[in-house]
Amino acid sequence: MKHPIAILLHTLLYVLSGQLTAVEATQPNIILIMSDDVGIGDIHCYGGPFKTPNLDTLAQGGTRFQYCYASPLCGPSRCETLTGRYPFRTGLNSNGSANAVAPDREVMIPTVMKKAGYVTASAGKWGQVCLGPREWGFDEHIVYKGSGHYWASQTKGYNVNGQSKEMTDTEYMPNLLHNFAVDFITRHKDKPFFLYYPMSSIHGPILRTPDSIPGASPDQLYADNIEYMDKLVGKLMAELDKQKLREKTIVIFTGDNGTARFGAGKATVDGKQVSGMKASMLEGGSRVPLIVNCPGTTPAGAANHDLIDFSDFFSTFAQLGGAALPAGVTLDSQSFAAQIKGEKGNPREWCYVELGGQSYVRDARYKLTNQGKLFDLQNAPWEEILVAADTKDAGAIASRAKLQAVLAEHPAKDGKAGEGKKGKKKEGKKRRADAAIPTKSDAPSSGAVK
Repeated sequence: MKHPIAILLHTLLYVLSGQLTAVEATQPNIILIMSDDVGIGDIHCYGGPFKTPNLDTLAQGGTRFQYCYASPLCGPSRCETLTGRYPFRTGLNSNGSANAVAPDREVMIPTVMKKAGYVTASAGKWGQVCLGPREWGFDEHIVYKGSGHYWASQTKGYNVNGQSKEMTDTEYMPNLLHNFAVDFITRHKDKPFFLYYPMSSIHGPILRTPDSIPGASPDQLYADNIEYMDKLVGKLMAELDKQKLREKTIVIFTGDNGTARFGAGKATVDGKQVSGMKASMLEGGSRVPLIVNCPGTTPAGAANHDLIDFSDFFSTFAQLGGAALPAGVTLDSQSFAAQIKGEKGNPREWCYVELGGQSYVRDARYKLTNQGKLFDLQNAPWEEILVAADTKDAGAIASRAKLQAVLAEHPAKDGKAGEGKKGKKKEGKKRRADAAIPTKSDAPSSGAVK
């Protein structure tokens, strides 16, 4: 006969096991799809001219957030997403400051989710943050160096869970990332998972896709890349249906920053050009699509007008997954989990955007830069109207005072402190090449700040 204490312990373990199983059953899977250089004008349901039927279907069956703001470049925006902290806190405020962060100083969302019982993976772009996904807490990963890699002629190398691999001439990087994501989901379908899916698409160079016809024009290739990205999103949704995971999985689609220079003239909203583009501190630099879909959880066909910024993903995912926020960490993140479920929640009064020493904060109507310029956004995203410094408008005066108080608590820092003139010049050239910063000759002919 078993000792009574042994029986008691066995019973306790059985009960606790059942409780844990029940908790896991209520935890949704979470997939964050982060496209590259995709602004609101690239997505049809936001008024864009391109064909994105799968993303449109996601929006029709879920919630489309109209006012989501990223940093204007990939490194800072991705770091903000994963840490829930603004660039002036982490120091990663440009694409040249990847080493400003380290796992002993920052906590990323996979660490938080794992403590709540999630298995985690990163599938795609990573290089603008130091080290690799594994060092930052992801259980599994596939990564490639740099941005916009599609074919073996660009780069043969990528890495899967620490093992170096080479592409063949027939392989297509977006397909490799998709296949990794499907394999991860298939192997972990019986437990809650968090998948961070930073796609290769549609960062330049804009090359042919497997569906492109020979001799396609540059404009057609741009459309091809958007359509292929949309196709992969559709294939992933089909896989979730196949695995009977669709109603257990919250899918979030967004872009890491606005549309790049080579697409800024094409990615219009309702036929009109957006103010600014990637790497600019204008609407087109930071305002990105955000679609959230989970049948039975998100209200179908809803359009939410709350302000969201990229720091908010951290607390949102933690709340959705029942994960505790890290102790002793100053977070800028504000959860919008309630809004995902169609509830009012606690909407932001303002959101904050920063890049390399420049910053602004905006409320529902106005935006104030750290150079002291106030803009009226009533005609955004097409137009940002400079408000006269001596305006007598009571609303503008009140917003300036409120937003200035926020900026005072969010001191933006220069991109690479102490680097000297040579280093700054090199970083400037790199940003122009990799981030497509507009020059005078590149600037849009319409939709600019007035």
